[in-house]
Amino acid sequence: MLSTDDSKEPRFQINDGLNTQLIFGMNVEGMEPDETFTFDESIFGYPYPSLSDVPPGEYNVQALLHVYETFNLSTGHTVKLPMDNGEGQHWNTSPGNLYSKPFKITVRENGIENISVVMDQEIPPIPEPEDTNWIKHIKIKSEKLSEFYGRDMYLGAHVLLPKGFNEHSEAKYPLMVFHGHFPKDFGGFRTTPPDPNLEPEYSARFDLEGYNIIQQQEAYDFYKRWNEPDFPRFLIIEIQHPTPYYDDSYAVNSASQGPYGDAITYELIPYIEKEFRGMGEGWSRFLYGGSTGGWEALAVQVKYPDEYNGCFAACPDPIDFRAYCLTNIYEDDNAYYYDSAHKQLEVPSHRDYLGDIQSTLKQGNHLELVLGDKSRSGQQWDIWEATYSPQGEDGYPVRIWDKMTGDIDHEVAEYWKENYDLRHILERDWEKLGPKLKGKIHIYCGDMDNYYLNNAVYLMEDFLENTTEPFYDGEVLYGDRAEHCWNGDPNEPNAISRLRYNSMYVPKIMKRIAESAPQGADLSSWRYP
Repeated sequence: MLSTDDSKEPRFQINDGLNTQLIFGMNVEGMEPDETFTFDESIFGYPYPSLSDVPPGEYNVQALLHVYETFNLSTGHTVKLPMDNGEGQHWNTSPGNLYSKPFKITVRENGIENISVVMDQEIPPIPEPEDTNWIKHIKIKSEKLSEFYGRDMYLGAHVLLPKGFNEHSEAKYPLMVFHGHFPKDFGGFRTTPPDPNLEPEYSARFDLEGYNIIQQQEAYDFYKRWNEPDFPRFLIIEIQHPTPYYDDSYAVNSASQGPYGDAITYELIPYIEKEFRGMGEGWSRFLYGGSTGGWEALAVQVKYPDEYNGCFAACPDPIDFRAYCLTNIYEDDNAYYYDSAHKQLEVPSHRDYLGDIQSTLKQGNHLELVLGDKSRSGQQWDIWEATYSPQGEDGYPVRIWDKMTGDIDHEVAEYWKENYDLRHILERDWEKLGPKLKGKIHIYCGDMDNYYLNNAVYLMEDFLENTTEPFYDGEVLYGDRAEHCWNGDPNEPNAISRLRYNSMYVPKIMKRIAESAPQGADLSSWRYP
């Protein structure tokens, strides 16, 4: 890695945006201490494809070894993958990875002189979060996943207990499942007011000064709401399910990642409900989340229609692959360029609310290829591939498109369609799924989503609004000029509403319970003041 920015280590400055620094990557096999590997102009890089393209100047240089482990899968394949080590699948912070201390070099007109970079630092282990009176942490061995991966594999969760949990041993509780990226601990819950000595930090994303103080205040406000006399008593869980491909599994079964959907729904959640007096019935479970979590909430509801009683999917990852962001994987021949006989125009991948572009699909995928081949980068396009694709003969996911050129494999696209295109699955199976999903589907998205995710929501809405026998009877709402993570609040901006997931859907959940709970269901033991 090379960086012209002295503000932090180069390993923390590699991204898909305009402020990225430089990275070059290769695979090494069985690297030994004192063994040397050479980076020359033939090694692929990002955003410059070769070291020979690096402009003259002064740079900080750093190297890092992302350690892979060997898995003997139940499918008969042997694969080498980066195991999550408690960090949520991040190559630059994963415990056990080796790296070097940065130092400065000068790149001259004739290129980079021979330099030696020694990786003599190791990223230390991450301590487990500690239980509190309110938040409990659990981890269980999954028999289903352990069988698939040929080694012990675990699922975890952070559990927020309701007020009066210890005093009301007779109560059993509904469950709210907050899906999203790897949570280090239960977020957005704080039992004390904001730290008066906290130095205000500016949020460039939201253009807000002191956003860290706002976050602490919102977390404390939620704690106060959680304790109000008339607030329903629920269990809320945030799941830890990182895989060797990403910071979470997308909560469904897949060919290359294994049976995460079944493991979460039939192993982890029943264990939590037994441990913490959950109702343990489909009518009492609800799903919500944004972005990755939005897709998961909807996908889990669709894949397990009887096991959950409603999903609230905010800014979901593509839910119709005719709008796989800006690509139609069924009709387009190339993902990186618009179709044109005489002009080469790259497809954007990220914009702001005014439409200004920060990156393209090609650039983001080439960064992933530098970070890891065979869908092993731990990044967004690769995890979609690892989740949705069939397993190849080598045991790794089959590419949806050529990572260098962007040429789409339409056979793979058809596999995606039949197994993970949520709009297609709903339309194909509505006669069977419709009666099970009536009133359960709620989708929210900003109409200027940074990743163009609103396009797929429009297509899903077209289908849902034309459903009959039954009509879907849910809702699809859009935020005017709202960017990624708009979650259905018409009164507050993203910066605030994204901090209120755990309470904003409660009125809708209570309405759903009142309308759908079976006769004789326990509607009272958990409603104590």
